[in-house]
Amino acid sequence: MPFEESQRRITRAASRHCHHESADNEKYINAGIADDRDTYELTPAEFRQLRPVRGRPRSEAPKQRITIRLSPDVLAKFKAAGKGWQTRLDLALRDWLKTHRVR
Repeated sequence: MPFEESQRRITRAASRHCHHESADNEKYINAGIADDRDTYELTPAEFRQLRPVRGRPRSEAPKQRITIRLSPDVLAKFKAAGKGWQTRLDLALRDWLKTHRVR
């Protein structure tokens, strides 16, 4: 069965039966999974090998933690813009480096 037709069948079945009891829902969900050629049930061994993914992926060029002293007004302006102020500060410094020589 072509993939698109399989998706249409799953969608139709779900919309017709989503109001039934959870046991019925489980039956239709499992039928949809069985129709999906890209989905399969993991074996117990495969399931045991799964590991939770936590946090962000590791960067190839991780940023360094430093201590820096900034003027209160400069810090207040960056923080006032909300989350991501440290990233914006980093970008501002990168932009400054494009036009200035550092000895």
